[in-house]
Amino acid sequence: MEKFELHILGCGSALPTTRHFATSQVVNIREKLFMIDCGEGAQMQLRKSRLKFSRLNHIFISHLHGDHCFGLLGLISTFGLLGRTADLYIHSPQGTEKLFRPMLDFFCNRLPYTVFFREFDTDKPTQIYADRSVAITTIPLRHRIPCCGFLFEESPRPKHIIRDMVDFYEVPVYELNRIKNGADYINPDGEVIPNSRLTRPSEPIRRYAYCSDTIYHEKVIEQIKGVDLLFHEATFSQSEQHRAKETFHTTAEQAGRIALLAEVKKLVIGHFSARYESESVLLKEAQAVFPNTILAKESLCLNV
Repeated sequence: MEKFELHILGCGSALPTTRHFATSQVVNIREKLFMIDCGEGAQMQLRKSRLKFSRLNHIFISHLHGDHCFGLLGLISTFGLLGRTADLYIHSPQGTEKLFRPMLDFFCNRLPYTVFFREFDTDKPTQIYADRSVAITTIPLRHRIPCCGFLFEESPRPKHIIRDMVDFYEVPVYELNRIKNGADYINPDGEVIPNSRLTRPSEPIRRYAYCSDTIYHEKVIEQIKGVDLLFHEATFSQSEQHRAKETFHTTAEQAGRIALLAEVKKLVIGHFSARYESESVLLKEAQAVFPNTILAKESLCLNV
């Protein structure tokens, strides 16, 4: 199968600790890299991951809290020092360019490449990027400021040719692309050879959902239904439910409930509060509701 990986660069929350970096991830789809959030230290973690900087052309910012965007200016500057020439696109909520453009003009005024801001509305699901490999759609969330997650949906792949059948019907090479994309074959005698006789279905498309900072919000369930992998914030344990509600965050138990109701295949929880020296209590709470749950950790790589 084509590559579809999630790399965790950081999974902590707002207060820095010696164990966790601030929130940042990289999704690798067919060797194209997409960064989600860019907390402080993201570029250091990106180096450790051994992912190629040159393959990162799009960064997606969920919201404008510092632990999700303080690393952006440093990363942009480093790209310039490395001699980058390819354009860089920042997909983010309204107001991001107004905030960052003066700093770029001051600190990064001689970049050898161009930074483009593509701002979006966080109130409704919107497709904000698509190419031959993936489509990316926003997931509206509820936080203290405008915030959204992101749904990565792999583009459908062509069907698989059954070589023996193609040879048997003497299908010309120039017809193969049409057949892979679902067309029947009409031979020189006018006989229609059904596509189903010449091909096997491609693998099912894979989907990854990223739900950043949010209060418990069941409205996301319909949009993330059945995804292969869900990242959901789990800042607090259930004993801190009042604090979670007050700060518009989710408990680990609530994250497990979202995964259960959405019938996802696998849940990874993160955005851990600095108050926990061990996240085992969070893992136990989530697994009690949704057993197929794991903890995010720096340098973790997951196949979707």
